[in-house]
Amino acid sequence: MTKRHVSLPAEAETAMTAFIDEVDDRLAGPEDTCDVVEDVLLDLTGDREAYERWQASASQHDEADRAPEARDGADVSAAERVRLQSYDPCNTTLESEYYAEKDEEKFRRSKHLQWLWRQFDSLPIADNVEFALRFRRMLANHLFESCGDDCRFFKGITFTYGHNISVGDNTVVHDDVHLDDRGKLTIGNRASISDGVHLYSHDHDIVDQTAVENYHTIVEDDARVTYDAMVRAGCQVGENAVVGARAVVQGDVPAHHVAVGAPAKSVKIKPGWEDVAEPLEAGGENRQAERRIEYDLPDDLDVFDEFERDLEPPGA
Repeated sequence: MTKRHVSLPAEAETAMTAFIDEVDDRLAGPEDTCDVVEDVLLDLTGDREAYERWQASASQHDEADRAPEARDGADVSAAERVRLQSYDPCNTTLESEYYAEKDEEKFRRSKHLQWLWRQFDSLPIADNVEFALRFRRMLANHLFESCGDDCRFFKGITFTYGHNISVGDNTVVHDDVHLDDRGKLTIGNRASISDGVHLYSHDHDIVDQTAVENYHTIVEDDARVTYDAMVRAGCQVGENAVVGARAVVQGDVPAHHVAVGAPAKSVKIKPGWEDVAEPLEAGGENRQAERRIEYDLPDDLDVFDEFERDLEPPGA
């Protein structure tokens, strides 16, 4: 069933547009993104008064006569101080921050923008669909490697970095999708990524979990990846193809095919495309090797193995 057009009242539309345009201009300008993100979150959460009270309280005391812990903010509880400090993304960490091969220069900015995206989604105002779609679309233009026109990003979407994602025009990504761009992720025009989908671009070695390979994962124009499906790193979902609900894509899905199951296999060709599609028995090839992304690690890297497992089999 086609959707209908919905609009906000004029006063709400004016305020919303002005706010999004202001944030967009600030993110495009010379300001440090940490400062912009902190300001936006303080205002959206209504915590500006508490933040200013904390800052004023700290400045009223002589720095030389105060203990270090007091200088962090007098008359503010430890819990409140942590909350107020966390509006500044420079005071936070993300899981992807620990990845050794990340591009440090790109990650610094994308971390700040990803923090704003995630914290915005945690607010009640993120349930205002018209506002939230436009706000996320504006953020995507700053966060992603590229983002086309008229895309729609719903609630609960997560990324690894954000800056290795390219999205075409008029694509929709629904609730609670994970876009893993530890490698590289490309989503074409008019694609649909349904609720709960996971698109991966990295794999772990089956023996040594700390050994990671990155790949380029592709969802082509007009493709649909439906509810709760998973696409493995380095796979390609072809043009106009459909990945069925809860399918696990382990190899390429040919254009115009419908693939279902775990592992996903082509079960039919979309009606009307039989003459241009590959035969039904085609597909399923694993082309990871062609889409592998090489990376180098610094020679002086302080390697951290969080598992510390013995990788030698018994009797080796």
